[in-house]
Amino acid sequence: MNAQRIGVIGSGLMGSGIAQVAAASGCNVVMVDVDQARVDAGLGNIAKRLRREAERGRTTSDAAEAAIARITASGDFDVLTSLRDVDAVIEAVVEDIDVKSALFRRLGEVCQPDALLSSNTSSLPLSDLAAASRRPERVIGLHFFNPPWALKLVEVVTTASTTDETLADAMQICERLDRVPVQVKDTPGFIANRLLVPFIFDAIHLLDSGVATAKDIDSACHVGLNHTMGPLATADLIGLDTLALIAESMFEEYGESRFKAPTLLRRLVSLGHLGRKTGRGFFRYE
Repeated sequence: MNAQRIGVIGSGLMGSGIAQVAAASGCNVVMVDVDQARVDAGLGNIAKRLRREAERGRTTSDAAEAAIARITASGDFDVLTSLRDVDAVIEAVVEDIDVKSALFRRLGEVCQPDALLSSNTSSLPLSDLAAASRRPERVIGLHFFNPPWALKLVEVVTTASTTDETLADAMQICERLDRVPVQVKDTPGFIANRLLVPFIFDAIHLLDSGVATAKDIDSACHVGLNHTMGPLATADLIGLDTLALIAESMFEEYGESRFKAPTLLRRLVSLGHLGRKTGRGFFRYE
């Protein structure tokens, strides 16, 4: 598959990050969000990150500006006609099955018949999105990790309807974007989150029970376990609201207490302390 034109739905941290990776890999990108102001803000964040990379010598100024120029921003979230001619779509919006299903229903109506339709969902049933599209054989999961421009892993998620051709096309897209794919079946949490979420929740329980401070819990993991980032800082990076949604989906599916969101996590979410994006979670950020 020659995926030269890629559509990305969502311009938040994940959506803009995926768009950035695609554009830096030479693809033309259409990035869509609910209104023009929001998608323009996402494009601005991409420009800042790429220019910062150029300043640090990780890319050239010419390459950064060329990547920025390959991204078109559109606010036609409700109709998605801007994605009519793309070769592949990567959806990266809120973890809400109704929102995502409505998007895939519309993608099935407006996209080319052979377009690859993919979701960045980290926990929701991909088979439901595939059914909504009415072309389930062309639907696949491409679960990128946060931040997408730094972490190369992509979980490639297949359903019973995914064809070999669709899987091959998804693998080619990962190769084109210089990502490392791992194939996984359509189960809540896939591989990484199914391992990560209970680990984070154990750290939250340690904090809530007064065993140690957030800083010392993360330092123990960083220094003692050789983790690049501690579990509580990782939770702040993911977003505590997103983490709670992921946990809710897995707990509903598996019914195991290790996937049940801790009281402290739910309390922080209700207070609006969602991690880095709000400036406060388990840690404070300037």
